[in-house]
Amino acid sequence: MGKARFVRYSAPVPRLASLFRRLILPVLLLLVLLAFAVGFGAVARRAAVAAQAAESMRAARTHARLLESELQKFRLLPLVLDEYPDVRAALQTRSDASPAARRLDGKLALLAARTGASAIYAIDPAGFTVAASNAGRADSFVARTYGFRPYFVQAIRSGHAEYFALGNVSGRAGLFLARRIMDGPRVLGVVVVKVEFQGIARSWAAAGGTTLVVDRRGIVLIASDPALRFTTTAPLSAAERAAIRASLQFGDKSLPPAPFAIAGTGGHDRSGQPIVVGTVAVDLPGWRLLHVVGLAPAFRAADARVRSATFALAVLLAALAATAAWRAARAARARDAADQLKAEVARRTIELSDANDQLRIEVAERERADRRFRAAREELAQANRLGSIGTITAGVAHEINQPVATIRTYAENAATLLDRGDAVRAHGNLSAIVDLTARIGTITAELRRYARRGTRDVGPVALADVLDGTHLLIADRFRAAGVLLERALPAAPLPIVLAGRVRLEQVLVNLLQNALEAVTGRPDARVRLSIVAQQDCVAILIADNGPGIAADLRDTLFEPFITGRADGLGLGLGIARDIMIEFGGTLEPVTSPLGGAAFRATLVRVVS
Repeated sequence: MGKARFVRYSAPVPRLASLFRRLILPVLLLLVLLAFAVGFGAVARRAAVAAQAAESMRAARTHARLLESELQKFRLLPLVLDEYPDVRAALQTRSDASPAARRLDGKLALLAARTGASAIYAIDPAGFTVAASNAGRADSFVARTYGFRPYFVQAIRSGHAEYFALGNVSGRAGLFLARRIMDGPRVLGVVVVKVEFQGIARSWAAAGGTTLVVDRRGIVLIASDPALRFTTTAPLSAAERAAIRASLQFGDKSLPPAPFAIAGTGGHDRSGQPIVVGTVAVDLPGWRLLHVVGLAPAFRAADARVRSATFALAVLLAALAATAAWRAARAARARDAADQLKAEVARRTIELSDANDQLRIEVAERERADRRFRAAREELAQANRLGSIGTITAGVAHEINQPVATIRTYAENAATLLDRGDAVRAHGNLSAIVDLTARIGTITAELRRYARRGTRDVGPVALADVLDGTHLLIADRFRAAGVLLERALPAAPLPIVLAGRVRLEQVLVNLLQNALEAVTGRPDARVRLSIVAQQDCVAILIADNGPGIAADLRDTLFEPFITGRADGLGLGLGIARDIMIEFGGTLEPVTSPLGGAAFRATLVRVVS
């Protein structure tokens, strides 16, 4: 019964464990995505706030510089007017009807038009306006009394004043720049320049964001959005509002709260959306310039980046999970396959052991066959060289007979000269005999070396020595046949090539003999040996003006026992190509520049 219960209740446990393993990975992935989204979202929003704050401060500094530049320009006007003779003349008359006052009206109008000032006017000590740039218009300041205005009172008392307020006549807000005019100790009056900032506000609006200029009480004096002027960014007490109404600084404006609350460099707008504020002090007592930027667009962009990054991470994690599942399944299949493979390996091991024994026997037999083949090929090459010697023996004998006959003549002459007592000339004849004997030794040494069984070593060989040896072996055959052997060699010293000297001479002798036999009997018989040296290889071209290669033999030139001559064996070209391949070079038929047949042998150049 105990065993039966174990069998019955043990089955669900593996199923539960497998189900748990399948569920734990998706849950972990979801937790990772959630943590990433929350963490990256917070980082992205902080970065957005920092970027917007930096941008807001940059814009605030730029706008403040523009405002201060405008202020500096207009602050110079009262100083200039203090030195203006017509201003003093008009103020001394204390009458708006004097000729001096009328002249000043025109000059002030011209100055206001050129500088962009809203109005320029002169007030006598009693507060009576004697001249103005807007004289003659419906809103003219001439003959009006401004003795109650704070800027006039302060200028009379302290010498100058800067006061922002609504105009009594125009109702337009502006900054009043006032300066006292003196004649020695006597006060002549006050000159006033009114500046309005609509142009600056429009340029701020074009730059984006919201730009405000507020006084020490938080009242908006200048704004890129006209609807925000004369609102408050900070609450005003009842006493402050009463004092403002009594001064008529802002007329009957109600000074409502601005549509956002500012606290330091941040805050929120009326809908509760966060904002950042760049704050810069302005060169007027208590004035500050604020540049307000809403964070909602930046937060939307940051949230979009978070969503994109989260989606990319989800795709990556899904790919990793799929890869892990695939690798797990593959591992399971691999384990099953491994078990099957072990059994198969055990069976195949026995078979391979038997096969290996047989293979070792076959390899040993193949190596013996290869050695036999190489030995046979070397014997064939040696036989080819010996066969060539038979064809060049007559020429070599002629090369030897000439110096032997000359030696005999020199010896007879030397004996005669000695009999005559002419030892000097006899010594010259004997020296010539020594040189001719050395010449015979060179010829016979070259013939012995060519006939010897060559080694299979490959190394640096002087091409000039190879050509000299080849010429010594074959030149007399060309002379006996009356065939011109042209040698087109480069002017510079011939290069060093990678080869074996004896076997390379065998290749060249074979090619030259074939060319000689092809042109023998032709009235204009020619054979040319030329060399083209390149940076990494050297090409030796042997060409003739014979009948060329028959079309039916071109594809089988290098096969054994294929020949175009009745008395040929057809072995020379095949042996020559095998030798060139062992040197790391090539041998191939090419188009003859003389019109017959041509072969090009290419060798590796040894660069020192």
